[in-house]
Amino acid sequence: MRFALRVSLTASDKDLYWEQGYLILRGLFVPQVLRDFEERFLEFARGTAPPSRNMVLMQDVMVARGAVAAADPVERLNKLLSFEADDRLFTYALFPPLLEAVRSLLGPELQTLSSNVFNKPPGVDGRHPMHQDLRYFSLRPADGMLGTWTAISPASRANGCLSVIPKSHREGFLEHAAPDWEFVNKGFVGVLGAPLERRIHVELEPGDTVLFHPLLIHGSGRNRSSNFRRAISVHYASRACERPEGKRKRAPVIAAIPDEPA
Repeated sequence: MRFALRVSLTASDKDLYWEQGYLILRGLFVPQVLRDFEERFLEFARGTAPPSRNMVLMQDVMVARGAVAAADPVERLNKLLSFEADDRLFTYALFPPLLEAVRSLLGPELQTLSSNVFNKPPGVDGRHPMHQDLRYFSLRPADGMLGTWTAISPASRANGCLSVIPKSHREGFLEHAAPDWEFVNKGFVGVLGAPLERRIHVELEPGDTVLFHPLLIHGSGRNRSSNFRRAISVHYASRACERPEGKRKRAPVIAAIPDEPA
């Protein structure tokens, strides 16, 4: 398979990640792999496969409130959460070239903290305010975790691609609040006073993958196109990360990544 021989990141790659807070790996996943992820997501979305253990299908807030009528069940979903128990989707988290890149930054012993398939239909607001993912996790230290985000379909400014604020991971954990928008999906909060003048839009082709630090400020815009914008994502943590005393946040769905072969 193309890219299957990709090994550890170069020293320049690693320096760029730690300096900017994110790194783009172009063409990491080939089309046939992405098609299988998308087909499996559609099986869950259309109800032709029962959800696996701990899986959640999250309806978009505009559909839930009746602001948008969606005849197709796929058009109703904002995302699928927690696919750790599904062998086909979890292949993403185990994909050797991706693991090589993540291990280059976090070390050999890994676990996953969360997993998502993002589904941004046309015709809904669908914005995700600029936020830091560390807000959703209680493990520490932050440098022992990272997120991955792979485009299944093209991600452009027109359909609400990711946007990031480079180097914002150096500014510590910032205060978050719900945005003053008419429609906000459940759990979506944003950094107060995020420096949007520093924002960069990350446009991706299918298979392109972003690695990003959990303190990096990032978000996504509306889908103004006539097509879906889909992506698949996992957060990893070193197994050396710990939950500080007093942290009461609900434990995420954690799955251990098998160790590298000797």
